[in-house]
Amino acid sequence: MNSLTSLSRPFRKRSLPKTAAFSLVEVTLALGIAAFCLITLFALIPVALKTQQTSIQQTTANQIISTIFSDLRADLILPPGQYRHLEEDSGYNLHGHWANMMQPDLLYFTKEGKQTGNANGPPPTDAVFRAKITYNPLPPTQTTSLANIIVSWPAQVDPATGVPAGLVTRLLAVNR
Repeated sequence: MNSLTSLSRPFRKRSLPKTAAFSLVEVTLALGIAAFCLITLFALIPVALKTQQTSIQQTTANQIISTIFSDLRADLILPPGQYRHLEEDSGYNLHGHWANMMQPDLLYFTKEGKQTGNANGPPPTDAVFRAKITYNPLPPTQTTSLANIIVSWPAQVDPATGVPAGLVTRLLAVNR
């Protein structure tokens, strides 16, 4: 009989439990705020990429300066008979002639920091960095001499006549 009485009772609406929910207005506002934050974040990506590229170029320029300095220092501490042997290995062609130079040396490097082209020649097409080595006093003496090394990029822009994208300079004691 219980089953009959339950069927004979009028159908009652069950009340739904009150649950907390977001309204459509709240959801729209939250999506708007999130979109604004994402647009701001995406706007910073080009700035971050430019900063990273500049950092890579400055690191490569400092490595170029370090290798040029090592090359110049090795030339001065080797006995005269060993200049020729080291000249073949270095590739910079700075050994033995720097003491007679009245003009600065120009060297060109690829984006990996490898030398390209001829010393003191025109910039090759694959050159990214330009290294200008000026010896002080001119001409250098057999005592302490200074080398001012300026590495700039792009290689086609001369810092004396134009504005390069980047520039790293060091003043180094070559002989002591």
